[in-house]
Amino acid sequence: MTPQAPLIARSADPELRRLGKELRGRSEDVVEEIRRLTHAAGKDLDDAVRLSFERVGAMATISVAQWMAGGRPEAGLDAGREAWEIFGQLAAHRAAPLHEVTKRCLRWREGVHVVLRQVAARANIGPEVLAQAFSMTQVTLDVTLVRMCEVFESERARTDEELSRRQEELAFMATHDQLTGLPNRTLILDRAEQMFGRARRRQTPVAALFINLDNFTAINDTLGHAAGDELLQAIAARLDGVVRDADALGRLGGDEFVVLAEEVSLAAGAELIAERLHEALSAPFTLAAVAQTPLTVTASIGIASGERPAAEDLLRDADIAMHRAKWDGKNRYVFFEAGMQDVVQQRMELEMDLRGALANEEFFLVYQPTFDLRGMTPTGVETLIRWRRPGRGVVAPNDFIPLLEETGLIVPVGKWVLDEACRQGAAWRADGHPISVAVNVSGRQLDTDQFVADVENALALSSLEAGALTLEITETTLMRNAEDTAARLRSIKDLGVRIAIDDFGTGYSSLAHLQRFPVDALKIDRSFISQLAENPEGETLIRTLVQLGKALSIETLAEGIEGEHELSLLRSEQCDSGQGYLFAKPLEVDAAEAFLCSWQTSAPMLPLSAPAAG
Repeated sequence: MTPQAPLIARSADPELRRLGKELRGRSEDVVEEIRRLTHAAGKDLDDAVRLSFERVGAMATISVAQWMAGGRPEAGLDAGREAWEIFGQLAAHRAAPLHEVTKRCLRWREGVHVVLRQVAARANIGPEVLAQAFSMTQVTLDVTLVRMCEVFESERARTDEELSRRQEELAFMATHDQLTGLPNRTLILDRAEQMFGRARRRQTPVAALFINLDNFTAINDTLGHAAGDELLQAIAARLDGVVRDADALGRLGGDEFVVLAEEVSLAAGAELIAERLHEALSAPFTLAAVAQTPLTVTASIGIASGERPAAEDLLRDADIAMHRAKWDGKNRYVFFEAGMQDVVQQRMELEMDLRGALANEEFFLVYQPTFDLRGMTPTGVETLIRWRRPGRGVVAPNDFIPLLEETGLIVPVGKWVLDEACRQGAAWRADGHPISVAVNVSGRQLDTDQFVADVENALALSSLEAGALTLEITETTLMRNAEDTAARLRSIKDLGVRIAIDDFGTGYSSLAHLQRFPVDALKIDRSFISQLAENPEGETLIRTLVQLGKALSIETLAEGIEGEHELSLLRSEQCDSGQGYLFAKPLEVDAAEAFLCSWQTSAPMLPLSAPAAG
């Protein structure tokens, strides 16, 4: 509420100056009068807003009083600028309605007039001087109202611009993935419907490629969610670099992406797009979180093309084909075909039942004896899991163990197997059967240090001697994350537990790799044993593997012995131990115990003599 200089010059009248000095000393009386008038109007505002108004009223009173007391009008401009800016912002930000702000200005003028009359009456100042003071107050009010409206418009424009920007951000957030910036499911479905519309008009093809990363959950669990998020961003950038501008790439959530293609892009076939996507992922990824460990990522891709009733149906069929690619071995693409949906439905039902199997106590263990091939006596058992699915009978291990791995259920189920096997092994040993128990370990279990604690707890709860427990790990699992795996195995070895490499000869380990791990035994894969009778080179290979074990002071154990010829040959090569249907099939607890008891009293007739080693 500050005057504009050209309107009225500086005050020269002594009585006007006196009036101004008195008014300056009574600025609080003006504020009190404003309070009274506002209360009488019956319109109260928020305390913070009310205090802002009162502060502005005091400032404006002092400003006009200084002008009356002889100050230059321009000097009040800076002091009053805060007043009209506050008024304008309050109105623009809707802290107070514009009409209420205007009423406060008018009440300020009335409050100043009341105080000026009181001062003039007490000091015998004439009506002409009082009228001049009123005029100066009105000028101040006029300037304030004009400037306040200017600020209001400026602030409103800025607020509208900010609101528009926020609305655009919200619209983007509603249709885009926050991590990668790619279109999300909502926008992808919208674009798919648009593609369908164009395809119907032009009679051109449309295809969806559903992309799911292989084993991403394991990466997340091992390296942490920060590294997982960084990897997803890098993958999105790679995929975006090979997708044509006319097509659409989106992230549907988790580790799932989708590409929508039409017309020109499909001229060479959707398989070419899938191959480009695979090629884009082929180079290792280097992440800031794990810079020392380049990550190789593969993906399974499902492709669906052709017209559908709705975009959701196209994505559904591409998703079904993607699951088929997973089951066929991953890192490949598969086209949707009729009948796949029934297979997927069965698979989904299997997974749902599997998720409740542990809680419902549907799993049970069987034990296959292992023998010392020199003395032909049982020295241990390998623990194998089975699933008795309600209404379906016993499910073959190959039908559910890969699904346990894929879903991550292998971790809690594997812990249960470990606990139960240790408990049963301790019970047999307490009954006088001096045998060890072997338990298969998944790579998912070895991904974290928790597995070391699980082993320690299983031994403590069962009171099984550590040396009576063997953990069997495949070559592929060993090489999956070699440094961390070796460290965890050393911690387990420090407990006294034995470590065996399962299915030896089928993986990628070398002699140098073997020496990095605290290995006690090599289990020669059954595929080598089964080919002994047909493959002339089989005997040489067995001899090589056994001699490798002896050179490293590692026990060798042959799997899948089914014939006496195989047994005779393995004994002649001085293989240490073996197991197979020639001795016994996997047995449930009672049958296994009966087998051990019967062997103690009267060992079955098996060839005990071995040809001299050649």
